[in-house]
Amino acid sequence: MGVSIIADIFMQGIEAITGKTQAVKVPDPESETGYTVVDIKVWNGTVANLSLMALGSSAPEILLSIIEVVFNDFKAGALGPGTIVGSAAFNLMCITGVCILSISAGETKRIKKFKVFLVTGVFSLVAYLWLLIILVAITPDYIDVWEAVVTFLFFPLMVLVAYMVDKEFFGKGSVQDSGLEMGEEQNLLEKQKADRQIIQEVLRRLHNKSDVKDKDIALLTAKLMEENKEHSRGWYRINAIRSLTGGAKLTPQMNDRTKELLRTLVACDEMGSQVSLTELSQGGEKAIIEFTAPSTSILECDKRVKIGIARHGNINRRVRYRVETFDGTAVATEDYIEFKQSLVFEPGETMNYIEIDIVDDDIWEEDEVFFAKISIDPSEPGVVGRRAITQIIVLNDDIRDTIRFPKPAFVFKESVGTALVPVEREGGCKGKVTVKYETKDLVAVKGRDYSIDPKQEIVFEKGEVSKMIEICIHDDMEFEKDENFEVRLTGVEGNCEMDKRKTRCVVTIVNDDEFKGFVARVTDLTNANLDSLRMSYTSWGKQFQDAMNVNGGDVENATFIDYILHFFTFGWKVIFSLVPPASILGGWLCFICALIAVGILTAIIGDLANIFGCLIGLKPEVTAITFVALGTSLPDLFASRAAATLERSADNAVGNVTGSNAVNVFMGLGVSWTIAAIYWAAQGKNFEVQAGSLVFSVIIYSICAVVTLGLLIVRRFTGIFGNAELGGPTGPKMACGLFLICLWFFYVLLSSLQSYEYISGI
Repeated sequence: MGVSIIADIFMQGIEAITGKTQAVKVPDPESETGYTVVDIKVWNGTVANLSLMALGSSAPEILLSIIEVVFNDFKAGALGPGTIVGSAAFNLMCITGVCILSISAGETKRIKKFKVFLVTGVFSLVAYLWLLIILVAITPDYIDVWEAVVTFLFFPLMVLVAYMVDKEFFGKGSVQDSGLEMGEEQNLLEKQKADRQIIQEVLRRLHNKSDVKDKDIALLTAKLMEENKEHSRGWYRINAIRSLTGGAKLTPQMNDRTKELLRTLVACDEMGSQVSLTELSQGGEKAIIEFTAPSTSILECDKRVKIGIARHGNINRRVRYRVETFDGTAVATEDYIEFKQSLVFEPGETMNYIEIDIVDDDIWEEDEVFFAKISIDPSEPGVVGRRAITQIIVLNDDIRDTIRFPKPAFVFKESVGTALVPVEREGGCKGKVTVKYETKDLVAVKGRDYSIDPKQEIVFEKGEVSKMIEICIHDDMEFEKDENFEVRLTGVEGNCEMDKRKTRCVVTIVNDDEFKGFVARVTDLTNANLDSLRMSYTSWGKQFQDAMNVNGGDVENATFIDYILHFFTFGWKVIFSLVPPASILGGWLCFICALIAVGILTAIIGDLANIFGCLIGLKPEVTAITFVALGTSLPDLFASRAAATLERSADNAVGNVTGSNAVNVFMGLGVSWTIAAIYWAAQGKNFEVQAGSLVFSVIIYSICAVVTLGLLIVRRFTGIFGNAELGGPTGPKMACGLFLICLWFFYVLLSSLQSYEYISGI
């Protein structure tokens, strides 16, 4: 717990250093100044991940190896190297397996910077292959100075090659290399700050509910925005550590009211003209399934009604859903045959149809209705759209079809976004009918105040009785009087006629200054919520305040577990609040002080681990690959799992694991062995490193690493796994995840058996 808390502060310093930006002027003819100022990060993302970020996540393992050598009279120990190999095994196999299992059924995540992943993957294998070469082949059981120096020099070489690949020095990558598809829509919630457009879109999805408080909307929007932003691996690690220690979280904690709003947001989902709710809530990863019409009519003599079910949003995954009927005035078995079936949208399919049998009897009855409902299991990669229920009307056989507006006038707020004007069809509703319409300007002007579909038509399929004319309302954000225009039905195609008394309606657009004030307040509150989620503290006072309060002072949303974890970590939090905040000197002072603190704790852990091993009868080699490796890697496990579920790509989940494993060897063993080799060379002696258990553990790990990396590459290019490193169909996903976790247990078991000489060593 102590290491986790100081690692949190250490990562804050690293984030402050690598997150530094520089203002760059970009030519912009539309700007009054002729240019636009854009903030560009000084640090390249790949270099940051492989240098300071990797050092931040691997600091305990690296420092343990260095401190063990220095305080052991410059003699090689078993704890440091064992922890490095054991931690690498847990990171690569166990964490990757958990990340594969964490993705929802049918959903997939691909590594975006795949070429960089291949480079770090190769270097992570070369690192352990190099250990075998120098410990077994070149200088068995001892290390020369040049060997130790070369081990360390692999680190800058890896960073350089990865940087060159990232900057495409060796040629541009294909679309498949990037892991993302062409034409991917812009996610509105990826903006750094909330603005009027985002707040209005959220309110529109909530149908401008009048009983919603501004602070609840602000909290919901802040959570959606924070979860849709691209975050660094440091962000996920810090958030995971704070979750494990009862600290202030980096995502807003929702109360019951905002949770209810989120459910409403999902339930009211539909594809809009600006941005879909799928982008709002899941970053564009789920499909929306709904009926094509809210109501359908059928003549009793037709004996069967055909109902359309549409899918939009993400259509690239297989989605299972269920449709079932329930009674209205019509009764199952007497008026219709009950329908209860599970259906499937295969990848690429956008339309399904169901047919429900109607009971045709000779008894005269009034028109009757029953309903059909769509439901989707939460584990499926889809959500139910706005038209989750459709009404089926069983009609008298002798009624003629007519088309009309249900009302002569409709009023919409200027902020509505899209005005939906209903058109009704009455009668037998036989066959397909196309209705033409046009608009006539009164006060409102087409193109300035509103716009319509260029086709200017709506289509009623057989049995459909209600359709909407969608009119985009332009909000110019200026005070003006109410404006109106006329909508006319101009003609029909098909076996139908228009109700001549109801072919016109007037649409009035009303100004909404009160609404604009509400949006402005919500925008300010949302940005205030986002500002409160900063990773680093601006002052020592704020740092101490958050350290001494559960959940960083957010007591209202603190859980019982938060209180328990805060109780056990309170002392560590207060002690490490003495470390300067990351806001001082660009984060470098925090970085240096936190590194010293990590080193002190690591020295204590080294002694405690050896004493603990002696007390329970474990050899240092086994203690290193189990308890110590697990203790240093658990924050990475939770950080990677969070990144797997929240990020669009798999880079922060598993893409950085290989680089971190390579850095462990190049820095942890390269630095410690260089120090010890130089010390003994100065005395004319060799630095002895017994191959034994270490080499056996490295061989087993290397074999398991090749299998793991091979599996990830096969998953990326094989359809049965969803063509992605993470997620995919349930069966293959479960098989891969459990296999990798079992592979880690296999590594621990064989290494432990060899340490106790049940298996012959090298």
